[in-house]
Amino acid sequence: MLNFEFCSPTKFVFGKGMQSRVGELVKEFGGTRALIVYGGGSVVRSGLLAQVKDALDAAGVPYEELGGVKPNPRSDLVYEGIRICREKGLDFVLPVGGGSAIDTAKAIADGVPYDGDFWDFYCGKAKVTKALPHGCVLTIPAAGSEGSNSSVITKIEGNLKRGLSTEFHRPRFAVMNPELTFTLPRYQLACGVTDMMAHIMERYFTNTKDVDLTDRLAEALLVSIREAAAKAMADDHDYEAHATLMWAGMLAHNNSVGVGREQDWASHQIGHEISAKYDTAHGASLAVMFPAWMKYVYQHDVARFVQFATRVWAVDPAGKSDEEIALAGIEAMQAFFVSMGMPATLEQAGGCKEDIPALAAKVVNGKTGHFVELLPAQIEEILHIAAEK
Repeated sequence: MLNFEFCSPTKFVFGKGMQSRVGELVKEFGGTRALIVYGGGSVVRSGLLAQVKDALDAAGVPYEELGGVKPNPRSDLVYEGIRICREKGLDFVLPVGGGSAIDTAKAIADGVPYDGDFWDFYCGKAKVTKALPHGCVLTIPAAGSEGSNSSVITKIEGNLKRGLSTEFHRPRFAVMNPELTFTLPRYQLACGVTDMMAHIMERYFTNTKDVDLTDRLAEALLVSIREAAAKAMADDHDYEAHATLMWAGMLAHNNSVGVGREQDWASHQIGHEISAKYDTAHGASLAVMFPAWMKYVYQHDVARFVQFATRVWAVDPAGKSDEEIALAGIEAMQAFFVSMGMPATLEQAGGCKEDIPALAAKVVNGKTGHFVELLPAQIEEILHIAAEK
């Protein structure tokens, strides 16, 4: 196990009706004037936005609104949020929604006290040294942004999708009511399940030795997610299944299962280019890229893929070689994604073979991955595997 530092300061307020506590929570963490950040019509139609406003009113916290966040959140709304906060003297950012709203809010919180362009942080030109506090009301179990130190934004100019990790991104609080996920479309739920499993697997496939504790934690999460997803897809109102997914999504990305071990993140980096170019849902891009990446790298450490296949996907090893077991685990994972309605190929995710060289060339820093380091030529090979039917 490698040396590590781990801090997870977020206060999690979990359960039915907990959105009614938003006002008191904003005040608890020093907020006096808030910016509510949200997406489209779902939080309006469901009545959740009105409930959040009522809670802020009851606590005596004035607020401004910024709606219109889209999947694969864009820089234009970040700039608008920064402008509103500065002009209105707002000191707290409150996203209501999923990962896109929360990531947008994190970028706004970074940018308000900074004299330059917030994008300086995302492209590596500057480091965050101060940010507004933020909390969140989660409506989609997926990105894990409610407990993580990361945020991903797409800059409209140049169509660049980049992530930023900083401890300033940890929310002060996260309100998590599983009932708020009952109305999610099944495709959106499936994308979320894929995303949280990918967060775990980016940490699971490592070159670090003697990490059986976090291996076992990761495997337990993956099995629990797989089983809860089947129940939630079958019954929109299965509270326990939705509760399991909501909490698992947080654990998948707050780094509990990633401490003390080298992590990979190649599939995410390649997937970001797919979602940036085609506006593909993040989870859908990962459903395509992770199996393709696995088929390309599994021989680097067949034993780890055998462990993954037998412990997570219950592959029967009897009569099979290690390579056959490893490949069976990859196929079982992809079959699970497809069973939820996820795409299996680059084309099904909205892409095309002709774009592969450009996609590979655009991956940040010209290389990616730690389990196996990948240069553009190798990334192209993985994308070609993703394009096969």
